[in-house]
Amino acid sequence: MALNNFWRTMSNLTINVNGAGQDGCRASANFWAVSQAVSLRRVEVTGGNLSLMDYCTAGPQFASGGFIADSKASFVINGSQQQWLTRNSEVGGWSNGVWNQVFAGVEGAPSDANFPTEPYTTLETTPLSREKPWLWVGDSGAWKVRVPAAAAETRGTTWGDGLTAGRTLDLSEFHIAKPGDSVQSINSQLARGKNLILTPGVYDINRSIDIKRPGTVVLGMGHATLTAVNGATPITVSDRAGIVVAGVTIDAGLKNSKVLMQVGADRPRNPAQGSTLANPVTLSDVYFRVGGPHIGKADVSLQIDADNVLVDHTWVWRADHGVEGFTGPNEGDSQRWATNTGRNGLIVNGDDVTATGLFVEHYQEHNTIWNGERGRVVLYQNELPYDPPSQADWTQPDGTLGYPGYKVSDDVTTHQLWGGGSYVFNRNDPSIVTENGFEVPDAPGVKMTHLLTVNLDAGTIRHVVNGVGEQVDATRSGLPAYVTTYP
Repeated sequence: MALNNFWRTMSNLTINVNGAGQDGCRASANFWAVSQAVSLRRVEVTGGNLSLMDYCTAGPQFASGGFIADSKASFVINGSQQQWLTRNSEVGGWSNGVWNQVFAGVEGAPSDANFPTEPYTTLETTPLSREKPWLWVGDSGAWKVRVPAAAAETRGTTWGDGLTAGRTLDLSEFHIAKPGDSVQSINSQLARGKNLILTPGVYDINRSIDIKRPGTVVLGMGHATLTAVNGATPITVSDRAGIVVAGVTIDAGLKNSKVLMQVGADRPRNPAQGSTLANPVTLSDVYFRVGGPHIGKADVSLQIDADNVLVDHTWVWRADHGVEGFTGPNEGDSQRWATNTGRNGLIVNGDDVTATGLFVEHYQEHNTIWNGERGRVVLYQNELPYDPPSQADWTQPDGTLGYPGYKVSDDVTTHQLWGGGSYVFNRNDPSIVTENGFEVPDAPGVKMTHLLTVNLDAGTIRHVVNGVGEQVDATRSGLPAYVTTYP
């Protein structure tokens, strides 16, 4: 089932759909039926459609994805995808929507004039973008890494008119790491000016990989996974222009970590070296996991303290369902609430932080807290935790019922979000109530466009944002409540 197809990546190739030998249903399309922690980048699909669900198999084939960037397809069948972000691409058409389909800088994107009847959110351009680096073979036969440049207000693919703008690095400029390498050896290579490629596998990280040099590129292959050991913070990123971290999964470990990744941990002595909107620190396809394959504990998964940071697709996830061997009611959920502990998924303290494709789910208090000014988010997806044992466990100290999935701090004066959804499924105690899916300050510069909440099967969200919007509960399961704009 596509609902369980996580952690899949496809990039830098052309797919020629060939229906020879296929049955009538499967002959017409390439099927990319996925959910979360998935990206399709720099791909061209020719000779047939691109389908985001497997409509040829007996259903229902639920799906909860996903992300496309810098790609081209003649026609895309959304199918059962609940939410999806397509960014800086070209499509010949788009078939339908479920709850929250967002397009930014996409040639051929559908109009959002009929929202929410047609649940589309369409931005003519992407406010800030940088494509993910990729490994390729140059004309001489030598391996190289292309590092795209950042750009503002972009539209369409970066490769339609030739080579993507940016810089090329020889593979000799990288340290090639493998599981079992010590962090000390990796940091030594970074300190000598090397970039870093993390080959596939699971790395036990007992101290921080410190990324300090401006322009450093860290590229994970095959979802390279960094697991915190003894409460470590697996990655710290200094506030330096042009640092790129891409294709890395960070796992919490058995001992609590205060944070799994901190951006801006070290400010430059010379402010001119800091991250800028023209050359931002960029995180592409960086994923976080607290629990799931094993017990995990972390107070905060991703903390951004630097200004001018670009987050281009992340899935920040606390596992309230997994394979840790718990027993008891509801597959051990009550034990999991006390064991796989994660307070917040994302905290943004920096100003001018942009996120394109922000998925943050299942944390035990606010999933996302945004303290910085002039934040911009293009598509936000959130599920509140499935597993609070009771209302008392899901009530704020001031008595407010539940924690909104997205919280912009009260003193923020400027913030924008396009296409945001927060979902509820309180399967341990269906009587649990959450007051608001989103909470933001009432300020002229705070603008929320196309918000929704939805009940997946159990639990209640009374309002979409700040007391505005209809209640969603089990009486209207699967039927979203929408707010077109707030205020």
